[in-house]
Amino acid sequence: MKIDNILVTGRLYAEMAPLLQQKRPDKNFRFVAEEAVCRDDFFWADVYVGFRPVPSFEFGDIRWVHSLGAGVDAFLWNREWKEDVVLTRTIGSFGEQISEYCLSYMLRDLQCHDVYGWYQSQRQWKTVAPTLLRTQRVVIYGTGEIGQQIARHLRLFGVAPIGVSLSGQKKPYFSEVCSTEQAEEVLPKADWIIAALPLTKQTYHLFDERFFSLLNNACFINVGRGATVDETALWSALETRQVRLAVLDVVEEEPLPPTSPLWLHPNVIITPHIAALTSAEEAVDCFLQTLRRMENNQPLFNRVDIEKGY
Repeated sequence: MKIDNILVTGRLYAEMAPLLQQKRPDKNFRFVAEEAVCRDDFFWADVYVGFRPVPSFEFGDIRWVHSLGAGVDAFLWNREWKEDVVLTRTIGSFGEQISEYCLSYMLRDLQCHDVYGWYQSQRQWKTVAPTLLRTQRVVIYGTGEIGQQIARHLRLFGVAPIGVSLSGQKKPYFSEVCSTEQAEEVLPKADWIIAALPLTKQTYHLFDERFFSLLNNACFINVGRGATVDETALWSALETRQVRLAVLDVVEEEPLPPTSPLWLHPNVIITPHIAALTSAEEAVDCFLQTLRRMENNQPLFNRVDIEKGY
Protein backbone atom coordinates (compact mmCIF):
# COMPACT_ATOMS: atom_id res chain seq x y z
CA MET A 1 0.00 0.00 0.00
CA LYS A 2 1.33 3.43 -0.94
CA ILE A 3 1.07 5.76 2.05
CA ASP A 4 1.94 9.46 2.02
CA ASN A 5 -0.35 11.35 4.38
CA ILE A 6 -0.85 10.36 8.01
CA LEU A 7 -3.30 11.99 10.44
CA VAL A 8 -2.40 11.50 14.12
CA THR A 9 -4.78 12.49 16.91
CA GLY A 10 -5.67 11.42 20.46
CA ARG A 11 -4.03 12.20 23.79
CA LEU A 12 -0.53 11.22 22.62
CA TYR A 13 -0.43 13.17 19.38
CA ALA A 14 1.94 15.89 20.66
CA GLU A 15 4.33 13.38 22.25
CA MET A 16 4.36 11.22 19.15
CA ALA A 17 5.05 14.11 16.78
CA PRO A 18 8.85 14.49 17.23
CA LEU A 19 9.38 10.73 17.33
CA LEU A 20 7.49 10.07 14.10
CA GLN A 21 8.93 13.03 12.24
CA GLN A 22 12.45 12.00 13.18
CA LYS A 23 12.03 8.36 12.22
CA ARG A 24 9.92 8.82 9.08
CA PRO A 25 10.77 12.23 7.60
CA ASP A 26 9.61 10.92 4.22
CA LYS A 27 5.96 11.03 5.32
CA ASN A 28 3.53 13.92 5.56
CA PHE A 29 2.05 14.11 9.05
CA ARG A 30 -0.73 16.14 10.59
CA PHE A 31 -0.75 16.09 14.38
CA VAL A 32 -4.12 17.39 15.52
CA ALA A 33 -6.03 17.49 18.82
CA GLU A 34 -9.26 15.48 18.66
CA GLU A 35 -11.45 18.58 18.96
CA ALA A 36 -9.59 20.26 16.09
CA VAL A 37 -9.87 17.47 13.50
CA CYS A 38 -11.96 18.69 10.55
CA ARG A 39 -13.55 17.17 7.45
CA ASP A 40 -10.64 18.18 5.23
CA ASP A 41 -8.32 15.98 7.30
CA PHE A 42 -10.27 12.84 6.37
CA PHE A 43 -9.95 13.55 2.66
CA TRP A 44 -6.26 14.49 2.97
CA ALA A 45 -5.14 11.44 4.97
CA ASP A 46 -4.32 7.94 3.82
CA VAL A 47 -4.09 6.82 7.45
CA TYR A 48 -5.98 7.75 10.62
CA VAL A 49 -4.10 7.11 13.89
CA GLY A 50 -5.87 7.54 17.22
CA PHE A 51 -7.47 5.90 20.24
CA ARG A 52 -10.99 6.36 18.88
CA PRO A 53 -12.86 8.01 16.05
CA VAL A 54 -13.43 11.71 16.69
CA PRO A 55 -17.13 12.71 16.76
CA SER A 56 -16.87 14.05 13.20
CA PHE A 57 -15.11 10.93 11.90
CA GLU A 58 -15.76 9.82 8.35
CA PHE A 59 -13.72 7.55 6.13
CA GLY A 60 -13.11 10.12 3.41
CA ASP A 61 -10.04 8.88 1.51
CA ILE A 62 -8.65 6.92 4.46
CA ARG A 63 -7.49 3.41 3.60
CA TRP A 64 -6.02 2.37 6.94
CA VAL A 65 -7.03 3.06 10.54
CA HIS A 66 -4.58 2.30 13.36
CA SER A 67 -5.81 2.16 16.95
CA LEU A 68 -3.36 3.40 19.56
CA GLY A 69 -4.99 1.09 22.10
CA ALA A 70 -5.25 -2.68 22.33
CA GLY A 71 -9.03 -2.58 22.01
CA VAL A 72 -10.89 -1.49 18.89
CA ASP A 73 -14.51 -1.44 20.05
CA ALA A 74 -14.45 2.37 19.89
CA PHE A 75 -14.04 1.98 16.13
CA LEU A 76 -16.36 -0.99 15.55
CA TRP A 77 -19.12 -0.99 18.17
CA ASN A 78 -22.40 0.15 16.60
CA ARG A 79 -20.51 1.43 13.56
CA GLU A 80 -20.63 0.20 9.99
CA TRP A 81 -17.07 -0.43 8.84
CA LYS A 82 -15.94 0.32 5.31
CA GLU A 83 -14.85 -3.08 4.04
CA ASP A 84 -11.80 -1.91 2.06
CA VAL A 85 -10.27 -0.05 5.03
CA VAL A 86 -7.66 -1.97 7.03
CA LEU A 87 -7.93 -1.76 10.84
CA THR A 88 -4.92 -2.51 13.04
CA ARG A 89 -4.31 -2.17 16.76
CA THR A 90 -1.37 -1.46 19.03
CA ILE A 91 0.43 -4.39 20.61
CA GLY A 92 2.84 -3.60 23.43
CA SER A 93 3.29 -4.36 27.10
CA PHE A 94 -0.46 -4.44 27.77
CA GLY A 95 -0.46 -8.07 28.89
CA GLU A 96 2.34 -7.45 31.38
CA GLN A 97 0.70 -4.28 32.72
CA ILE A 98 -2.70 -5.91 33.13
CA SER A 99 -1.17 -8.98 34.79
CA GLU A 100 0.52 -6.81 37.40
CA TYR A 101 -2.70 -4.84 37.91
CA CYS A 102 -4.64 -8.05 38.60
CA LEU A 103 -1.92 -9.47 40.83
CA SER A 104 -1.76 -6.27 42.89
CA TYR A 105 -5.44 -6.47 43.84
CA MET A 106 -5.42 -10.22 44.34
CA LEU A 107 -2.45 -10.02 46.71
CA ARG A 108 -3.92 -6.99 48.46
CA ASP A 109 -6.97 -9.09 49.28
CA LEU A 110 -5.22 -12.36 50.09
CA GLN A 111 -2.58 -10.64 52.24
CA CYS A 112 -5.32 -8.77 54.15
CA HIS A 113 -3.93 -5.29 53.50
CA ASP A 114 -7.22 -3.53 54.23
CA VAL A 115 -7.78 -5.53 57.41
CA TYR A 116 -4.34 -4.70 58.75
CA GLY A 117 -4.75 -1.08 57.72
CA TRP A 118 -7.92 -0.89 59.83
CA TYR A 119 -6.25 -2.64 62.76
CA GLN A 120 -3.40 -0.15 62.57
CA SER A 121 -5.84 2.77 62.63
CA GLN A 122 -7.35 1.24 65.79
CA ARG A 123 -3.89 0.52 67.31
CA GLN A 124 -4.76 -3.16 67.54
CA TRP A 125 -2.17 -5.93 67.31
CA LYS A 126 -4.23 -8.76 65.82
CA THR A 127 -3.38 -11.66 63.55
CA VAL A 128 -5.28 -12.69 60.45
CA ALA A 129 -3.70 -15.48 58.42
CA PRO A 130 -2.98 -14.56 54.76
CA THR A 131 -4.08 -16.93 52.01
CA LEU A 132 -1.63 -18.38 49.52
CA LEU A 133 -2.32 -17.40 45.94
CA ARG A 134 -1.61 -20.95 44.74
CA THR A 135 -4.66 -22.19 46.65
CA GLN A 136 -6.98 -19.98 44.60
CA ARG A 137 -9.15 -21.20 41.74
CA VAL A 138 -8.86 -18.54 39.05
CA VAL A 139 -11.03 -18.41 35.94
CA ILE A 140 -9.99 -16.06 33.13
CA TYR A 141 -12.50 -15.03 30.50
CA GLY A 142 -10.53 -14.29 27.34
CA THR A 143 -7.66 -16.51 26.19
CA GLY A 144 -6.04 -14.17 23.70
CA GLU A 145 -2.72 -12.40 24.15
CA ILE A 146 -3.71 -10.54 27.32
CA GLY A 147 -5.49 -13.50 28.91
CA GLN A 148 -2.47 -15.70 28.22
CA GLN A 149 -0.12 -13.20 29.85
CA ILE A 150 -2.31 -13.07 32.96
CA ALA A 151 -2.31 -16.87 33.06
CA ARG A 152 1.47 -17.00 32.57
CA HIS A 153 2.09 -14.66 35.50
CA LEU A 154 -0.33 -16.53 37.74
CA ARG A 155 1.42 -19.82 36.99
CA LEU A 156 4.59 -18.35 38.49
CA PHE A 157 2.73 -18.30 41.81
CA GLY A 158 1.58 -21.88 41.48
CA VAL A 159 -1.92 -21.10 40.20
CA ALA A 160 -3.51 -23.41 37.61
CA PRO A 161 -5.67 -20.88 35.74
CA ILE A 162 -8.74 -21.99 33.82
CA GLY A 163 -9.50 -20.17 30.58
CA VAL A 164 -12.91 -19.47 29.06
CA SER A 165 -13.44 -18.58 25.41
CA LEU A 166 -16.22 -18.83 22.86
CA SER A 167 -14.50 -21.78 21.17
CA GLY A 168 -12.99 -23.51 24.20
CA GLN A 169 -9.81 -24.09 22.16
CA LYS A 170 -6.71 -24.99 24.16
CA LYS A 171 -4.26 -22.10 24.69
CA PRO A 172 -0.80 -21.76 26.31
CA TYR A 173 -0.45 -21.23 30.08
CA PHE A 174 -3.97 -22.42 30.95
CA SER A 175 -4.46 -25.66 32.85
CA GLU A 176 -7.62 -26.08 30.79
CA VAL A 177 -9.84 -24.02 28.52
CA CYS A 178 -13.59 -24.40 28.31
CA SER A 179 -16.33 -22.77 26.28
CA THR A 180 -18.70 -20.22 27.78
CA GLU A 181 -21.34 -22.95 28.08
CA GLN A 182 -18.97 -25.37 29.81
CA ALA A 183 -17.85 -22.63 32.22
CA GLU A 184 -21.04 -23.07 34.24
CA GLU A 185 -19.45 -26.21 35.70
CA VAL A 186 -16.38 -24.40 37.08
CA LEU A 187 -17.87 -21.06 38.16
CA PRO A 188 -19.46 -22.23 41.45
CA LYS A 189 -16.01 -23.20 42.77
CA ALA A 190 -14.16 -20.14 41.44
CA ASP A 191 -12.41 -17.82 43.89
CA TRP A 192 -11.54 -15.23 41.26
CA ILE A 193 -13.02 -14.33 37.89
CA ILE A 194 -10.86 -12.15 35.65
CA ALA A 195 -12.65 -10.68 32.65
CA ALA A 196 -10.29 -9.80 29.81
CA LEU A 197 -12.72 -9.82 26.91
CA PRO A 198 -13.13 -7.47 23.95
CA LEU A 199 -16.55 -5.95 23.34
CA THR A 200 -18.42 -7.75 20.58
CA LYS A 201 -22.01 -8.74 19.91
CA GLN A 202 -21.26 -12.07 21.62
CA THR A 203 -19.70 -10.53 24.75
CA TYR A 204 -22.08 -7.60 25.34
CA HIS A 205 -23.53 -8.10 28.86
CA LEU A 206 -22.12 -11.62 28.92
CA PHE A 207 -21.67 -11.19 32.67
CA ASP A 208 -25.35 -11.00 33.46
CA GLU A 209 -27.73 -12.15 36.17
CA ARG A 210 -27.42 -15.77 35.06
CA PHE A 211 -23.61 -15.60 35.21
CA PHE A 212 -23.45 -14.00 38.66
CA SER A 213 -26.03 -16.45 40.04
CA LEU A 214 -23.47 -19.22 39.51
CA LEU A 215 -20.83 -17.59 41.71
CA ASN A 216 -20.29 -18.32 45.37
CA ASN A 217 -18.57 -15.48 47.24
CA ALA A 218 -16.12 -14.94 44.39
CA CYS A 219 -14.02 -11.90 43.47
CA PHE A 220 -14.60 -10.33 40.06
CA ILE A 221 -11.99 -8.28 38.17
CA ASN A 222 -12.82 -6.57 34.88
CA VAL A 223 -9.86 -5.44 32.78
CA GLY A 224 -11.59 -6.01 29.44
CA ARG A 225 -14.49 -3.80 28.43
CA GLY A 226 -17.13 -2.31 30.68
CA ALA A 227 -20.11 -3.17 28.48
CA THR A 228 -19.41 -6.90 28.88
CA VAL A 229 -20.93 -6.51 32.38
CA ASP A 230 -24.56 -5.93 33.26
CA GLU A 231 -23.90 -3.51 36.13
CA THR A 232 -27.37 -3.95 37.63
CA ALA A 233 -26.75 -7.69 37.84
CA LEU A 234 -23.31 -7.07 39.35
CA TRP A 235 -24.82 -4.80 42.01
CA SER A 236 -27.34 -7.47 42.95
CA ALA A 237 -24.55 -10.07 43.14
CA LEU A 238 -22.58 -7.82 45.49
CA GLU A 239 -25.62 -7.38 47.73
CA THR A 240 -26.24 -11.14 47.92
CA ARG A 241 -22.51 -11.91 48.38
CA GLN A 242 -22.31 -14.00 45.26
CA VAL A 243 -19.53 -11.48 44.55
CA ARG A 244 -17.60 -10.40 47.63
CA LEU A 245 -15.26 -7.98 45.81
CA ALA A 246 -15.42 -6.30 42.41
CA VAL A 247 -12.36 -4.58 40.94
CA LEU A 248 -13.44 -2.53 37.93
CA ASP A 249 -10.89 -0.84 35.71
CA VAL A 250 -13.55 -0.44 33.02
CA VAL A 251 -17.25 0.41 33.22
CA GLU A 252 -20.01 0.67 30.65
CA GLU A 253 -20.12 4.47 30.70
CA GLU A 254 -16.74 6.15 31.05
CA PRO A 255 -16.15 8.27 33.02
CA LEU A 256 -18.41 6.55 35.53
CA PRO A 257 -21.24 9.02 36.30
CA PRO A 258 -21.12 10.60 39.79
CA THR A 259 -24.63 9.23 40.37
CA SER A 260 -23.54 5.60 39.94
CA PRO A 261 -23.99 3.62 43.17
CA LEU A 262 -20.81 1.69 42.35
CA TRP A 263 -18.71 4.63 43.61
CA LEU A 264 -19.83 4.13 47.19
CA HIS A 265 -20.21 0.37 47.47
CA PRO A 266 -17.80 -0.85 50.17
CA ASN A 267 -16.86 -3.94 48.16
CA VAL A 268 -16.12 -2.21 44.86
CA ILE A 269 -12.76 -0.81 43.76
CA ILE A 270 -12.82 1.51 40.75
CA THR A 271 -9.84 2.67 38.70
CA PRO A 272 -10.11 4.96 35.64
CA HIS A 273 -9.18 2.54 32.82
CA ILE A 274 -5.48 2.53 33.71
CA ALA A 275 -4.68 -1.19 33.93
CA ALA A 276 -2.73 -0.85 30.67
CA LEU A 277 -1.69 2.52 29.29
CA THR A 278 -0.08 3.13 25.91
CA SER A 279 3.17 5.08 26.07
CA ALA A 280 4.21 7.36 23.23
CA GLU A 281 7.28 5.22 22.61
CA GLU A 282 5.31 1.97 22.39
CA ALA A 283 2.68 3.63 20.22
CA VAL A 284 5.28 4.90 17.75
CA ASP A 285 7.19 1.62 17.70
CA CYS A 286 4.12 -0.48 16.92
CA PHE A 287 2.79 1.97 14.35
CA LEU A 288 6.11 2.12 12.49
CA GLN A 289 6.43 -1.66 12.46
CA THR A 290 2.95 -1.89 11.01
CA LEU A 291 3.66 0.90 8.52
CA ARG A 292 6.70 -0.93 7.16
CA ARG A 293 4.65 -4.08 6.70
CA MET A 294 1.86 -2.18 5.00
CA GLU A 295 4.30 -0.55 2.59
CA ASN A 296 5.89 -3.88 1.74
CA ASN A 297 2.59 -5.80 1.53
CA GLN A 298 3.72 -8.14 4.31
CA PRO A 299 1.42 -10.05 6.70
CA LEU A 300 0.23 -7.93 9.64
CA PHE A 301 0.67 -9.20 13.20
CA ASN A 302 -1.98 -6.83 14.54
CA ARG A 303 -4.70 -6.71 11.91
CA VAL A 304 -8.22 -6.77 13.31
CA ASP A 305 -10.78 -9.27 12.06
CA ILE A 306 -13.73 -6.94 11.48
CA GLU A 307 -16.28 -9.74 11.74
CA LYS A 308 -14.92 -10.97 15.08
CA GLY A 309 -14.28 -7.49 16.40
CA TYR A 310 -10.73 -8.16 17.62
